[in-house]
Amino acid sequence: MGILAAKKLPMRDIKLSGREAAVVRAIGFAESMLGAEILDSTRMEPEDVGDTLNGLIAAGFVETIPYAEQVDLAEMPSTAFEVNPAYVHELRTAIARR
Repeated sequence: MGILAAKKLPMRDIKLSGREAAVVRAIGFAESMLGAEILDSTRMEPEDVGDTLNGLIAAGFVETIPYAEQVDLAEMPSTAFEVNPAYVHELRTAIARR
């Protein structure tokens, strides 16, 4: 019953803010990216990038390598981030809608 229900129920629509979309675009969907590279790519303030990444991590959309529940601003540049493979399709759709 569980598998059949999962096939019938659509995934929730993900709505990203502009900052969240910029960070997800910077990370990309193929490989992980270091926090320093995300900072360079987004041209956002480090505090904003850190807050946005922690929000995406808390929502389960982004993961860190090595795994962490939250990333400190001092650790962010040397931490690798990747999009959670379970949400790739939904995140691509959310970015395309922007």
